[in-house]
Amino acid sequence: MQIQTDRLFLRQWSEEDRRPFQAMSSDPDVMRYFPKPLSANEADDLVLRLSDEIEQLGFGVCAVECRETKEFIGCVGLHKLVDQYDFAPCVEIAWRLAKPAWGQGYATEAASASLKHAFTELAIDEVVALTARVNLPSQKVMKRLGMDFSHSFEHPAIEKESELCDHVLYTIRSYN
Repeated sequence: MQIQTDRLFLRQWSEEDRRPFQAMSSDPDVMRYFPKPLSANEADDLVLRLSDEIEQLGFGVCAVECRETKEFIGCVGLHKLVDQYDFAPCVEIAWRLAKPAWGQGYATEAASASLKHAFTELAIDEVVALTARVNLPSQKVMKRLGMDFSHSFEHPAIEKESELCDHVLYTIRSYN
């Protein structure tokens, strides 16, 4: 699987992606809206799960590479949510970018291409996005993508006392 935009490649994971993904996933700034930064082993396990999902489903959260520099800058794509939430099963769009890639429109560009792929190639009816209510940067991306606020909910895997427990869900049913 590969999706190409003007500036990016969204592709299957490679061995070379492991170290930059570990670095990105251990960065406290990148992981600010997640329960905790990931250890190297946790990051490796996640890469394996994401890669397997792409192999099994034909879509997933892909490694994102800058076309000009060939540098790994993060991950963006579709993820099948099977349970854990009352709105599952569904397909989620997700992104995580390394700090040097912030503020350049990469998340919106890659997510836009993923949504086009979801609706035109995969014939998915609806895509959701979720994040902590305090994660305003991701909510701005959701709005730029044309997603609509659906509702708030408490994340079942995050302690109720945490500011990250309060989550928001956005949805989209078509993409131009």
